[in-house]
Amino acid sequence: MPPEIGSEFHWDPAALLDPERGGLPRWLPERHGLFATGCGALSSLLRSLAPAGRLHVPSYFCMGVAEFLARQIPVVWYRHLPNDGPRWETLRAADGDVVLAQNLFGREEGTAWHNWARAHPRVTVIEDHSHDPLSDWARTSTAAYAVASLRKTLPLPDGGLLWSPSGHDLPRPSGTGPQQAAGLKLAAMLLKAAWQDGRPIPKERFRALQRQGEQQLLGSAAETSAVTAALLPFLDIEGVRSASTRNAQEVATALGGRVLGTGGFRVQLVLSSQTERDGLLAYLARSGIFAPVHWHQDRNGFWSGDPEAADLADRMLTLPVDHRCGPADVQRIVETIEGFARMDLSGAI
Repeated sequence: MPPEIGSEFHWDPAALLDPERGGLPRWLPERHGLFATGCGALSSLLRSLAPAGRLHVPSYFCMGVAEFLARQIPVVWYRHLPNDGPRWETLRAADGDVVLAQNLFGREEGTAWHNWARAHPRVTVIEDHSHDPLSDWARTSTAAYAVASLRKTLPLPDGGLLWSPSGHDLPRPSGTGPQQAAGLKLAAMLLKAAWQDGRPIPKERFRALQRQGEQQLLGSAAETSAVTAALLPFLDIEGVRSASTRNAQEVATALGGRVLGTGGFRVQLVLSSQTERDGLLAYLARSGIFAPVHWHQDRNGFWSGDPEAADLADRMLTLPVDHRCGPADVQRIVETIEGFARMDLSGAI
């Protein structure tokens, strides 16, 4: 079986950098807060702001985060689909409301949001840069607040970054719990690295540790773990992003029109149906390639109410082309997808 591609991060010292040559100090905002999770950072900010109105959330978004935030503030939706940008006529924000503006898959630029915020000075805009904390938009933002879930793009067990580009005061982390959760996840990362090196470690062992840690971590507004705080200054963050971007562009070039788009860290494919998407997910998994889905919407439960967003979520997957992939891995991803396409066209599946 060839080496696994994707899934949860393992720990790799190659991701570290001498801080004299770059890393966190080159991009971290001067005034910021480090929380255990991005969701927790958002929750803390909303508690601090205590808005009188509602929270407007994009219809293509993580339903788990939106449902968590809905426990403390009424949530309403506006349409924002991949590669389509916000539909401003659906964003009916009133004075005193809060709007969550998402750099979806790291492929957007902030000019339109900057103009919208200027035209609505009594609406608080919070930008979500989780999909690319190093994008031009994130670096040049003028928003009231911005947030990024660091563990989604960087090899860290936890971490949520909150900052105010326009200089507002920030809430402080509160609560306890992330140290144990991050410890479980770090143990999983270390065991996975050893497993990938051929050590006799059951895969289910580190998968179980990862799941336990993630479950304990969900929504935590506590301070980030000592592990993440210690590692951040030494991560080659720009190198991680550069390698991911290069891989994404190579896969997109090879697959052509089948790719929805590329960002700093990701490539998305949209299939013709959920059945075909799920078939490709299973086919990739049998080849040791584990592609995430962003994000399922349960039409019988908590969802955006936007059928187009839910339909895209049913048919889309994200290819794992991050910094862990070398040229051989990129080629393997492309060849596996092309093999699936041939099987699909032949009616073999």
